[in-house]
Amino acid sequence: MTSELGQPGPGKCVLFDVDGTLIDAADNQRRVWATWAGRYGLDPDDVHRVALRTRPMETFTAVAPDRDPRECLAALHELEDEDVRSGVYAAFDGASELLGTLPSGAWALVTSNYEHRVRGRFARAGLPVPHIIVDAAAVSEGKPSPVPYLAAAGQLGARPENCLVIEDAPAGAEAGLRAGMTVWGVNAAVAVAGVHRHFASLREAVPAILAFARPE
Repeated sequence: MTSELGQPGPGKCVLFDVDGTLIDAADNQRRVWATWAGRYGLDPDDVHRVALRTRPMETFTAVAPDRDPRECLAALHELEDEDVRSGVYAAFDGASELLGTLPSGAWALVTSNYEHRVRGRFARAGLPVPHIIVDAAAVSEGKPSPVPYLAAAGQLGARPENCLVIEDAPAGAEAGLRAGMTVWGVNAAVAVAGVHRHFASLREAVPAILAFARPE
């Protein structure tokens, strides 16, 4: 999503990852990758293990080096789009309250997925959608590069030091840290390396996130 670039200001902003942070899509992603692996005669568990720590094109190189990566990506996109239409999605506990309470224009989504899928998942989970979504098509570099989070801050008109990143994964946390932002980890039993605060669940983090966004 594109928007007018604002002038950096003093306001506090919250930048959210999506999958694993606000939307529980772990089972959906496993099913999609299992179906994709089946098409190519690959072991679904092996493929999923690689996919969890790499971007799709890197996954294809690792697990199917003899296949055309463009064909692989087209097949994956087809499966993911079908899953958005027919899959069951759930928001993590606290997500609806949190997003519905945050000040308008003070938060954004920063995702390695694509905007139309995010919108579809949010609609199915009953979550509000912000004005700004920085997706895979909006930036030249994905996480762990700081580019996606810096792009979101720029569109919100916020200085990096005034931004709070909420993440569940190491690559996303690294991206936020490299952008010079405060990074809090959620939905993990063990803290991701480098995060400034760790919460076992999103629900546990809600009061602190709201306090950051709406300081007295």
